[in-house]
Amino acid sequence: MRARLLAALAAIALFGGALPGAHSQPSWPSRGVRIVVPFAPGGSTDIFARLVGDRLATALGQPVVIDNRAGAGGNIGADLVAKAPPDGYTLLMATTGVMAINNAMYKNLNYDAEKDLKPVIYIASITNVLIVPADSPFKSAGDIIAAAKAAPGKLSFASSGSGSSTHISAELFRLMTGTQLLHIPYKGSGQAMPDVISGRVSMMFENTPGAVGYIKGGKVRALAVTGLQRTSALPDVKTVAESGVPGYESLSWSGIAAPAATPPEVIARLNREINAILADPDMRRKLAEQGADAVGGTPEAFGEHIGRERQKWAKVVRDAAIVVN
Repeated sequence: MRARLLAALAAIALFGGALPGAHSQPSWPSRGVRIVVPFAPGGSTDIFARLVGDRLATALGQPVVIDNRAGAGGNIGADLVAKAPPDGYTLLMATTGVMAINNAMYKNLNYDAEKDLKPVIYIASITNVLIVPADSPFKSAGDIIAAAKAAPGKLSFASSGSGSSTHISAELFRLMTGTQLLHIPYKGSGQAMPDVISGRVSMMFENTPGAVGYIKGGKVRALAVTGLQRTSALPDVKTVAESGVPGYESLSWSGIAAPAATPPEVIARLNREINAILADPDMRRKLAEQGADAVGGTPEAFGEHIGRERQKWAKVVRDAAIVVN
């Protein structure tokens, strides 16, 4: 009898089993999940996080908390997630800036997005929109170009932070038009917008989801969108390319990333649940109303997209000589 018991225990040890109830791990998720938004409330990244988070909470049967950690062009929030336990309970709302721009622009980053963060899913692609105060004398992107060339460095543009898509869109515009513009970075679009409305800054290349309400409310004027195609959210607004800058394109995007060592089964579950959320017609409609296109797909496809974007924007950063210590 004793020999049979010893043999059974040896088999359990060999094959990694466990006696019922001994050292069992709860299935994921057994508690609430946090999505870190690396920008202040009010911008498109925050809007998308809340749209997805509400539905993800239902799908997972656990609370999903949105945690805004703004600062340093998204690096504070990204670094927090990169160093978080890789258990699936801390996720990042991954953006163009933190995943594909900041690595080229900041000299002393405390994290490496390529090594420390694992793509989970591409959520949405967004066109930005060039906006000015409602009482601005500028009626087109061409007016901006003419004024900037007449008085180099006099016109200013707001951004949601150095390295954000709202910053880099303006830098690309500056490079392609041969103009000089003064950059005024904020902690987020929500903080920048009052100064755009009041005219303290001349313009902003804001993410369309964050700008639509202000445009339709008559507080700012839309001059051009940054995609190659017009957006259904603002169908009467020309593209920058149509406005005298051929070939100009700058798209912002958001997705979910996790600490690099997060278990594959957790990544797979998140990807599956969020793909289902993005496939829902109501969700797609809400994103379209904000000027965004739902994307979805595999973690691998999102990773490939990030790689292409990293190459594109690294060149812009070099050409514009943008360096942040």
